[in-house]
Amino acid sequence: MTDSYTPADVWTWDSDNGGKFASTNRPVAGATHDADLPVGKHPYQLYSLATPNGQKVTILFEELLAAGHTTAEYDAWLINIGEGDQFGSGFVDINPNSKIPALVDQSGDTPIRVFESGAILMHLAETFDAFLGPRERRAEMLSWLFWQMGSAPYLGGGFGHFYAYAPEPMEYPINRFTMETKRQLDVLDRQLAESRFVSGPDYTIADMAIWPWYGGLVLGRLYDAAKFLDVSSYTNVVRWAEAIDARDAVKRGRMVNRSSGDPAGQLRERHDASDFELRTQDKIDAAT
Repeated sequence: MTDSYTPADVWTWDSDNGGKFASTNRPVAGATHDADLPVGKHPYQLYSLATPNGQKVTILFEELLAAGHTTAEYDAWLINIGEGDQFGSGFVDINPNSKIPALVDQSGDTPIRVFESGAILMHLAETFDAFLGPRERRAEMLSWLFWQMGSAPYLGGGFGHFYAYAPEPMEYPINRFTMETKRQLDVLDRQLAESRFVSGPDYTIADMAIWPWYGGLVLGRLYDAAKFLDVSSYTNVVRWAEAIDARDAVKRGRMVNRSSGDPAGQLRERHDASDFELRTQDKIDAAT
């Protein structure tokens, strides 16, 4: 265990507290600088990054287009959270919480802002009446969608932060959040033992919300923690994760707004379906 820590009577911010995101973390909201956001030609303007939360929305957009919803065309603009783009005035106007993803729906007479990934999924699914599952299973689907919204912070901000990003390993928080992450994987594994997808036989936005986090985890894409968490033991989650990973729309959605990893898997901005095919070596080189 680490040395004993006694909290101060009143907490004060230490801007040099270390950790991967110390340069952008702060205890106040609002813009830090003026920066207008670009606007493209399509009905939907997405400002995001290919984190698990960002992937949820680009996967849904690509699934909608694959299903024939041609009016779901979108522009996806890269927001570099490591450089603080999320604190620019234009982004804060769309999402006062300064988190990706954020969406502007300009398909109607008046542009509508939508923030929080779950809200964006619901907005788009209801707009196109797609990937909501049958009416009789809607409550089940919504329950799993909101399960993800409430559970993933323990995986990302809890386990992922202390396991991968904290300035130094700390036994208590790693143990605490590892236990909770494994409990959540067990919840999901038990559910998927009874059904093909999370809320039943139909592929829905609940799957699209859960997969980038828990699917990515069991596929070995998050925090280099697959062995530590013994993810292969969650056989039903692995089966489900691999099935979704094989979908062409999911493969495309994972690429959008990606700015790290294998350059061949990056599409930093997306403005047309042809962008996936027009990725020349020059574009790949420019992404490195």
